[in-house]
Amino acid sequence: MSLNHIRRHAPLVHCISNIVVANFKANGLLAIGASPVMADAPEEVAQMVAIAGALSINMGTLNSESVKSMLAAGRAANALNKPVVFDPVGAGATEFRRHTVRELMREVKHSVLRCNVGELAAVAEVPWQQKGVDSGEGDLAIVEVAKQVAKQYHTVVAVTGETDIVTDGERVAEISGGSSMTPLVTGTGCLLSAVVAAGLVGSDDVFAATVAVLQDYKRVAEIAAAQGKQVGDFQVAFLNALQQVSTGEGA
Repeated sequence: MSLNHIRRHAPLVHCISNIVVANFKANGLLAIGASPVMADAPEEVAQMVAIAGALSINMGTLNSESVKSMLAAGRAANALNKPVVFDPVGAGATEFRRHTVRELMREVKHSVLRCNVGELAAVAEVPWQQKGVDSGEGDLAIVEVAKQVAKQYHTVVAVTGETDIVTDGERVAEISGGSSMTPLVTGTGCLLSAVVAAGLVGSDDVFAATVAVLQDYKRVAEIAAAQGKQVGDFQVAFLNALQQVSTGEGA
């Protein structure tokens, strides 16, 4: 199990997070035995990356200073051969976000691009109606576009939704399951990106490691939905289920 793999390796994950989800993301990483650090000052991110096992970049609450931090941390991680997971939240919502995505995709080598379908469309620069930071609406051949982006940027693309799609440009995995309550809790997708980053530490196959994390994450959501029927209860149950699955109790 991937979450058990994370618990055994206990990686330090450097998260350049967004202010909305930082607390939930930190608690989620702690629940699976990882250690979060939320450093985002441009002056220190390179040094923080050097002591971390992986880097998770999330552009949910974007500003000019955080862009500097993302670029500096990403370049440092690349130089040190540390895994980088990029979550381009709301990638197509504004021109500032579109420009930032283009810059980060050009300047940083990402191990995994973890996104929803609207964010995939923005990265691929194909038409899509973005709804804020939500996925929005449009028609997209998701598998083919994901494979195209994976090949173009030499990365693994994980498009999450009702059915998750993971591809390295050649291999494709589709992962079903989970719960319809998951999108009702802010930060579950952002946390997933950080968990993927944690799962890459000690793994030699980025595609396989990403698939394994997404499979476990779907299982976590199913356990949480069975334990918490209301949104607030589900959020607490989700953290509990992360711990259960990572320790083997939720198998």
